[in-house]
Amino acid sequence: MASDEGLTGISRVTVFAMFGVVFGYATHHLDERRIGDVAVVGPLTPGVEWGRLWQMARNCGRPTAGENELAQWVLTQATRASVCGSDLIAHFPEQGWKLEPGGRRVRFDSTYANRDQLWTGNLTVEGLIPEQVAPRPSNYTA
Repeated sequence: MASDEGLTGISRVTVFAMFGVVFGYATHHLDERRIGDVAVVGPLTPGVEWGRLWQMARNCGRPTAGENELAQWVLTQATRASVCGSDLIAHFPEQGWKLEPGGRRVRFDSTYANRDQLWTGNLTVEGLIPEQVAPRPSNYTA
């Protein structure tokens, strides 16, 4: 589902590199329980648009994968970076971020990696310096 709405928040943020692009992964809460039921993922590298994330998922996933499975691939990569520290650039326990309007929102059929939804779009994270979001060398392309 496409989104015409932007979103700002303050939460845990992981900044990681994947296939040469720097991404941010934050959580968002839909109610007062603050359980982080929404994963927010988007590119931070200047000039890279949010559709690149879905292109990566399409290129790396099964050829017949549907939107839900592609969204699971995206969340798996973000979770991997957050939990394992793979290609980790920064991890903030509480940081401001902004998701621009015009991204894509997917509701999982059931909770996946402790999240009910994935919202993707162009993302900015407060406090990052240009060197942290600059493109990275990569042996792989997707």
